[in-house]
Amino acid sequence: MNMHELDAVSLALVENWQRNFPLITRPYEVIARSAGMGEADVIGKLDELIRLGVVARIGAAIRPNTVGVSQLAAMRVPAHRLEAVAEIVNREPGVNHNYEREHDINLWFVMTGASQSELQLAAARIRAAAGIDVMTLPLEQGYFIDLGFPISPNAKGRHIKPKYERDPALAPFLPDEADRRLLGHIEHGLPRSPRPFASVARSAGLSEADVLCRLSQLVAHGIISRFGLIVHHRRIGISANAMAVWDIDDRAVDRIGALFATVPAVTLCYRRPRRLPEWRYNLFCMVHGRERAAVLGEIASLTRLGHLQDNPHAVLFSRRCFRQRGARFSPIAGETACQTL
Repeated sequence: MNMHELDAVSLALVENWQRNFPLITRPYEVIARSAGMGEADVIGKLDELIRLGVVARIGAAIRPNTVGVSQLAAMRVPAHRLEAVAEIVNREPGVNHNYEREHDINLWFVMTGASQSELQLAAARIRAAAGIDVMTLPLEQGYFIDLGFPISPNAKGRHIKPKYERDPALAPFLPDEADRRLLGHIEHGLPRSPRPFASVARSAGLSEADVLCRLSQLVAHGIISRFGLIVHHRRIGISANAMAVWDIDDRAVDRIGALFATVPAVTLCYRRPRRLPEWRYNLFCMVHGRERAAVLGEIASLTRLGHLQDNPHAVLFSRRCFRQRGARFSPIAGETACQTL
């Protein structure tokens, strides 16, 4: 879908509510007042956006390694076997993203699980079934992880300057089993009904007040990094998706990663380990855009900003998406369809 096909109200809803979704009894009523509409009209618009595939769901984006563990993994797959191996990867219930990228190491996926040992077992199963090695790249340091997208052509930069790290003034906090159960009950999206959190509470065996308190606490501690509309960016024309990587001296990588995290074009920025001799890069940035040339221009600007012209680097554009969905916390995981890029 082209974003120009959306009416002004739909564009405003997507633009304004990708984060800071009201965690109150009647959230759609608040959104409706801000848009000068009725509550039922807003719910109808959101139903339509989900039906059209513009919005995947209304819910939480979870900061990595706060509820369970996750890691990036990659494989060098012969072209004629790529679809078959991608299917093997997708058999693992903990895989929530799986992409073909432009590189000799061409299949990239994210695995999530309850523990590192669970991820190791999943990687071992994929190796055995595919007969191809799996390179694992756990997150070492996150500088910025958000994946919220400006929608309207005149929107520049982020809606707000998000904070990736938790507030150090808050006491340490670990999600308990009820928190995990709650996240499992919203992983497919918040109901579009006047009191959605009451519906979630009934299914999760909690009170509505407890659901709202727990979600607010998870947001305050940075475990939920963003609560709101989760957008299918390719459906609105943001179809140039590149992972840019650099080989940076370990003494400088944190400084440069923090610098890159301030650049509006960067949607993800993190440090991961090298895997020599196959993989020499330790700083990763995701840049999304509407045009390939524009994305390459943003990456060139990052290289200049970090004075990295002499550092080895690579740009891996996405070719095909074999799976894209949010993190799963329940035993049964549905999928979100992907489009070929």
